[in-house]
Amino acid sequence: MSTEELYKLYCECGCKVTTDSRSVPQGSIFFALRGENFDGNEYALKALEAGAEYAVVNDDAVGGMAVETPPSLKGTLPLAGGGRVALQHTPTSQIIPVPDPFKALQELAVFHRRALGIRVVGLTGTNGKTTTKELIAAALGAKFKVAATKGNLNNDIGVPLTLLSIAPGTEMAVVEMGANHPDDIAKLVKVSQPDYGYITNVGKAHLLGFGSYEGVLAAKTELYKWLGSHRGSLIFVNTDYPDLAAEANKQACHQWEFSRESMGVEVLPATPENPFLSLKVGKDEIHTRLVGAYNTDNVMAALAISEYFGVKRADAIRAIEAYTPANSRSQLQKTERNTLIVDAYNANPTSMGLAIDNLAALQADNKIALLGDMRELGEASVEEHKSIIRKLVLAGIPAWLVGEEFGKALMELGIVPGADPIIKGNFLTSENLASYIASNPAAFSGQTILVKGSRGIQMEKTIPEL
Repeated sequence: MSTEELYKLYCECGCKVTTDSRSVPQGSIFFALRGENFDGNEYALKALEAGAEYAVVNDDAVGGMAVETPPSLKGTLPLAGGGRVALQHTPTSQIIPVPDPFKALQELAVFHRRALGIRVVGLTGTNGKTTTKELIAAALGAKFKVAATKGNLNNDIGVPLTLLSIAPGTEMAVVEMGANHPDDIAKLVKVSQPDYGYITNVGKAHLLGFGSYEGVLAAKTELYKWLGSHRGSLIFVNTDYPDLAAEANKQACHQWEFSRESMGVEVLPATPENPFLSLKVGKDEIHTRLVGAYNTDNVMAALAISEYFGVKRADAIRAIEAYTPANSRSQLQKTERNTLIVDAYNANPTSMGLAIDNLAALQADNKIALLGDMRELGEASVEEHKSIIRKLVLAGIPAWLVGEEFGKALMELGIVPGADPIIKGNFLTSENLASYIASNPAAFSGQTILVKGSRGIQMEKTIPEL
């Protein structure tokens, strides 16, 4: 089946697709994807039973499907005899065999992106991607009908799903792209085909996959290379990041530059009573619902990009002020005993360092940190965890640490948790720390507490005890 034929079915199905047989929109198209530990072909018939109109499967997998055909589907799947039962696609069949459903999904997304004919802003970076994406979409939404990546559907499966979720009538889209390996962005831009691009920053993250900071920079700036090779494209550049500005200057496309100095940005003081980020931008004040001065660049990007597209600043500011973060990203939570700064969705040396700096700058009498390991740092892991410990000690912020990597770093530094005035404890898991907090409530009362760690550490499990 050609991509154009599949696109017609996609339109007939109300532009609904899924790759998860556990969540099947009625009348959608199910794509059976294969991975290292799963094979979506095994769930194709279940997806049809659950309400999918069609299932796109590997053509080498259809042979055994007739054996398990549910009674509710019998008679709808034409069978051709032979040594291996094969299911052939006809206008009434629900099984669509293709050489590679993953490739079919991507090609369908590209076809839809072109059919929409809308302006697409591509977004990547080490830190702040999701928050920046949400802020940009909110600011642009003050003037345009905007679609944006939902959650963090920013990988090789998520980006096609994001594009295919964009409804006709949309005027602009903001597509987030993540990367763990050197060629990830280069692949994703071929699917999203952005007209505009912005990189939030480049820092030390996923070093296990990238090898070095230079590797991260090269991977992220594949977005710039795509834009530079397509006429009419534009790069948004925060010139406070000289490495990114230098890479952008290498490309043969227009740039829209901004910086703290050019925008006249001043970060206003935060207190436990009002810990949210407030900024003065020129003559205007912005009072956000974000916690952490490190979100300043994210707000600046939303203002600068929306200004380029003609959104009135007052309208953009109202939209930014109305945005409330979710999913443990720069969230403020007040409990009966404490004020929590929850940034537990992810962590790397750059974001962890900025979070500690923000806590240190906060005007509060009692401040502590609960920090979990930073994952995927490869050979640099122990040194990077040692650097975070040194930063805690220098800032004088009492901390309880979670994870083996912090344990190794403490051992190399010769620090004994509990006997040290700053490093109060080191636990193997967040559940262990949660149990300790429950047994020692007095030590965790009346505090402003930073909770941060990589996704796999699940530091949010400590929150019910705080």
